[in-house]
Amino acid sequence: MTRVIHTGDTHLGYRQYHRPERQRDFLEAFRRVAEDAVELGVDAVVHAGDLFHDRRPGLGDLLGTIDVLETLDDADIPFLAIVGNHETKREAQWLDLFEAMGLATRLGSAPVTIGDTAFYGLDFVPRAQREDLEYEFDSHDADHAALVSHGLFEPLVPNYGNVEWNAAEVLAASNVDFDAMLLGDEHAATRQEVDGVWVTYCGSTERASASEREERGYNIVEFDGEVHLSRRGIDTREFVFVDLELSESEGFERVRERLREQDLDGAVVIVDLAGDGEDVSAARIEEFADERGALVARVNDRREVSDDPDVEVSFADPDEAVRERVRELGLSDAARNLDETIRASKVADSNVADEVERRVGELLETPEAFDAASDSDPETVADRLEDGDSDDTEADDGPSSDPEVVEEMPDDADATPTEPTATDTGPATADGDGQSSMEDYL
Repeated sequence: MTRVIHTGDTHLGYRQYHRPERQRDFLEAFRRVAEDAVELGVDAVVHAGDLFHDRRPGLGDLLGTIDVLETLDDADIPFLAIVGNHETKREAQWLDLFEAMGLATRLGSAPVTIGDTAFYGLDFVPRAQREDLEYEFDSHDADHAALVSHGLFEPLVPNYGNVEWNAAEVLAASNVDFDAMLLGDEHAATRQEVDGVWVTYCGSTERASASEREERGYNIVEFDGEVHLSRRGIDTREFVFVDLELSESEGFERVRERLREQDLDGAVVIVDLAGDGEDVSAARIEEFADERGALVARVNDRREVSDDPDVEVSFADPDEAVRERVRELGLSDAARNLDETIRASKVADSNVADEVERRVGELLETPEAFDAASDSDPETVADRLEDGDSDDTEADDGPSSDPEVVEEMPDDADATPTEPTATDTGPATADGDGQSSMEDYL
């Protein structure tokens, strides 16, 4: 029997709400996974991508990660991992550094056998490159096999026009018969049997968005003739969600009353307001939560701010007003695509320039994308991108795992190999200024 922890989307280095405490929280959640692995005596920890939130993590996050990996190494627990879209760089990956230090194994087309199970890896691949994948893997002689990958796969994540990776197609095209697909990218833990194979997302280890209300945790996967999946939660910083529909006579006092019922000490407080109640000052609510010991408070007032029926902008969703105005401008598909990338996408800030360059290259291959849209035009690619985009009203809320959210974190140009195949797990060869050494980084 082989028993492993399946984790991923740890997003180390994410300074959520611009608070250093939240940055430390993400590292502590990862540390808790490692400590549980030692306590449970698992055979390996399998990480399904997005170890870091950004391709240029801070030195403190790198040192903290090394410390956690050393905890696993001291207990002789292998750390097997792939590269996700948030952390991908053009050349050598941070995972390669950890592998060179003897603290990790980067999964790829060659099997890594743990117990009686062979593990393979498929790094995140941009949508535009997936049709060229051949899913060719080296053979193995283990009793079981598992594929670890990063991306949004049907049918676990519904396809609304912007999800193009299909788990059934990957399994059918592969020359290896897999018993399980262990996935990352979707922050909500979920599982489904696809053509007799268990396909599962482990979910994120910390709440990277206010929409991620469910308990955070990881999967425990056992290979013992059959595949057995179980779930284990981990303690993370408390999020207090207060949802209020205010009646006409209710306002700030009603909100304060509800907050008094909660233990706010050290918590992230999210207040969602709806209904026909009085105007409420978000600043007053946040100040009150702060006085009660909250780490940070955010107020989403989802009511309209005007009685004018022509005004459809809600206080909580100014981004939608911007998107509506962009639609009214009649811009070309290309212009709207680039607007979405720069203004509203979930691309890490340091990756935006490369992502724009990549998308321009793709758009140049389809000249019709530069034609101006008309009122009668059918839904465009940019529309579908916007419809799938689910950025929270907080600009720094990060990637979402809302079950209705299907927009994949936009492809990172650094992840784009010249001729991608399932065996391309080493450094890409594209020209650029990707980091290749710690000296270059420093």
